[in-house]
Amino acid sequence: MSNKKIVVIALGGNAILKRGEKGTIEEQLVSVETTVRQLVQMVLSGKYKIVITHGNGPQVGNLLLQNEIAKDEITPMPLYVCGAQTQGMIGYMIQQSLGNVLTEHGRGDIPIAAIVTQVVVDSTDPAFTAPSKPVGPFYSQEEAQRIKEEKGYHMKEDARGGWRRIVPSPDPIKIQEQIVIKQLLDARTIVIASGGGGIPVIDQKGRLAGVDAVIDKDFAAERLAENVEAKILLILTDVDQVKLYYQTPQEKALSQITAAEAAKYYTAGHFAPGSMGPKVSAALRFVESGGEKAIITSHHNAFAALEGRAGTTITKD
Repeated sequence: MSNKKIVVIALGGNAILKRGEKGTIEEQLVSVETTVRQLVQMVLSGKYKIVITHGNGPQVGNLLLQNEIAKDEITPMPLYVCGAQTQGMIGYMIQQSLGNVLTEHGRGDIPIAAIVTQVVVDSTDPAFTAPSKPVGPFYSQEEAQRIKEEKGYHMKEDARGGWRRIVPSPDPIKIQEQIVIKQLLDARTIVIASGGGGIPVIDQKGRLAGVDAVIDKDFAAERLAENVEAKILLILTDVDQVKLYYQTPQEKALSQITAAEAAKYYTAGHFAPGSMGPKVSAALRFVESGGEKAIITSHHNAFAALEGRAGTTITKD
């Protein structure tokens, strides 16, 4: 029986595509390999089994734009199918980069698998009656009205200009492929799973069906960590530590805090809903469900944070 701790690692978007980049495969592979070198340190330490999950916002956005541009020539795919496509593409990049870097270190024998992952959501989740997540390209008001009438989409004006489709963001209930992920971990495999928050599916009398929705990737990572009985949830983003009074003269970085302290700061409004808020909330869920600790840090500090030398660590007590 292995005594290695299972760690679920949630990669933020800038681990794959940095702001200002065009999004070429070459650019994305460079970013992925930089991040992967941190993850390989965890593997080579001999102390951890890792499961990797990732965002897919820019990639799925590009697919939706391609759908729109080519709609008169090729039948557009629904959002949940685009999510599956990006799981394959990003999974490939991470899988290949991990294999290449492990081979550099003489450990090309370690198996790696990317799993197309479905995440079950509740069809009665209130999110389905209150869509909130913008996806896809921008439209004029006239185009948005036409799309709303033709397809029944919910459309909303975006603060950045133009109108966009908005979709539900339901809470994840379970990772459908959790059993096979556990089996792969038992067989010492590095697993890539639940990319982009997973493919949202609902249970229709024993049959699964995809739904157009976006599951928050941090909540999906937390559910994945619970389902595979991970000890540690490591959320990687673009800041080194969680901070109070962020970007003000009173800014204060947090190194180690309890779940109670984190909940107090969360309730006080210290963490923005669209950025740090979901990460802290997911971390709280994890430790309150029995996880040993949750860590939030930047990609380049991933291994140091796991070893207790960087980042923000949240524990139950």
